[in-house]
Amino acid sequence: MRHRTIPGSSGRPRPLRLYGDPVLARPCAEVTAFDGELAALIEDMFATMYAANGVGLAANQIGVPLRVFVYDCPDDEDRRHLGHLVNPHLAEADGPVIRGPEGCLSLPGIEAGTPRPDHAVVTGFTAAGEPVTVAGTGFFARCLQHECDHLAGGLYVDRLTGLRRRRALRAAARAPWAADRPDVDRAAAPA
Repeated sequence: MRHRTIPGSSGRPRPLRLYGDPVLARPCAEVTAFDGELAALIEDMFATMYAANGVGLAANQIGVPLRVFVYDCPDDEDRRHLGHLVNPHLAEADGPVIRGPEGCLSLPGIEAGTPRPDHAVVTGFTAAGEPVTVAGTGFFARCLQHECDHLAGGLYVDRLTGLRRRRALRAAARAPWAADRPDVDRAAAPA
């Protein structure tokens, strides 16, 4: 019998911050207190990620500018990777660069082929302050890099160029969730 709780089961989903929100464009601060507030944040992040049908979520995507992310993501062999990282740092991103489909909970409904190395290693800490290293390949490596980008104030669309970038930004400006939002830069989305 399993005695661990399911991640997010004691958390509450929080509203997602969407493309154009300034919190998504700023680097996040290091976590300094490994306490009950951090544990509660992680629970809320899992609950939010699951409610939005995501595979990863960074703290700034719910408006908390701290270096924390959670994940429940398969790799290319369909092995499940479940966990969280506090103060993560991308230690390695290598291997062949693969252009694969990538989306984001902060840009709902928009996906683009995004180039990423096929292998990633991230170091950080658990909610209890224990050091941890997480390595991934394929889709899971993409997830790890994507979440690290968030914590540095970046989005996957920042990695796009040319036509792919123009299409993604145009779709963001025209998305139903962008209507009546003064923080979405429609000027950045060419017609």
